[in-house]
Amino acid sequence: MTVKVYDYWRSSASYRLRIALHLKGVAFEAIQVDLHPDRKEHQGPAYRSLNPQMRVPAIEVEGETIGQSMAILEWIEETWPHNPILPTAPLQRLKARAFADTIACDVHPLNNPSVLNELRFTFGADQDGISNWYADWIRRGFSALEARYGSRSSEFLFGENPTIAEICLVPQIYNARRFNVDTSDYPELVQIDAQCMELEAFQKASPEASKPV
Repeated sequence: MTVKVYDYWRSSASYRLRIALHLKGVAFEAIQVDLHPDRKEHQGPAYRSLNPQMRVPAIEVEGETIGQSMAILEWIEETWPHNPILPTAPLQRLKARAFADTIACDVHPLNNPSVLNELRFTFGADQDGISNWYADWIRRGFSALEARYGSRSSEFLFGENPTIAEICLVPQIYNARRFNVDTSDYPELVQIDAQCMELEAFQKASPEASKPV
């Protein structure tokens, strides 16, 4: 089965799915939905008819188009259980999910372009204010994760292979660097990111590798 993914190369939520699919060796077709402010394909009638939330990623499954990256990651794990992205032990699974949700639920949504545009156009925030907002939410999340999970005895956060935790972490570190957020206070998170980026699956999923020619 080839998975059809509605993607945007720079979307960190889409980046998560690309990592998971590459880790599992699952073939997928990436259909680019251009989120650039000059194009806004996600707001057009064609994509809105498929995904009324007008966000990426989304996947097409059995004739339906379904969004929400974290739900899709769970579906990927259930559909292709080889090369698991969740640990085996229940407690470790809980920790991996908690780590991932700290990013996916607490950090990323507050730095989504839709929120930043509200700050700019509805509340009159200037670029410095928006940049400070962006950096503050990353720092809050990364500080908590570094403190809670910085000490580890395994190669990756929850074992000898990357899990849903790293799948969410790597795109968020990419975003932090893109927006010039200092990550030097989070050496363990940065180290995990570096280890992940040595793996082919993470390299193939990167925004640079996924950008349309």
